[in-house]
Amino acid sequence: MSKERKHYTAEEKVAILRRHLLEKVPVSDLCEELGLRPKVFYRWQKEFFENGAAAFQSQERPHRQVEEKQKRIEFLEKKVQTKDEVLAELMAEHIALKKSLGVAAMLAGIPTGESPGVELTQLPT
Repeated sequence: MSKERKHYTAEEKVAILRRHLLEKVPVSDLCEELGLRPKVFYRWQKEFFENGAAAFQSQERPHRQVEEKQKRIEFLEKKVQTKDEVLAELMAEHIALKKSLGVAAMLAGIPTGESPGVELTQLPT
């Protein structure tokens, strides 16, 4: 039968690390007492020291980052809106041009869709 694994919360992990670092309890004693493998303990210790800088970061920085991201989102939304407006204007001009070419072709007696040697892609811009 295998022993069921215990999942420790972040607070429990910090308390275990604190016992080793401040109270000088040997790793072997902690691991034996808690049924941990030393490799797990040292992984927790590594993660603790790698993420230790987060404890000293001010709470102001994340707020500023949120504001910067919000400004960037607003800028990009305005840019998309401007592009949509330009695209709508170009589509309206394109439709008007197609209609005028169709009317001109009808007046000249040319069946629609068969312009005399002029395709829409060949028109000057």
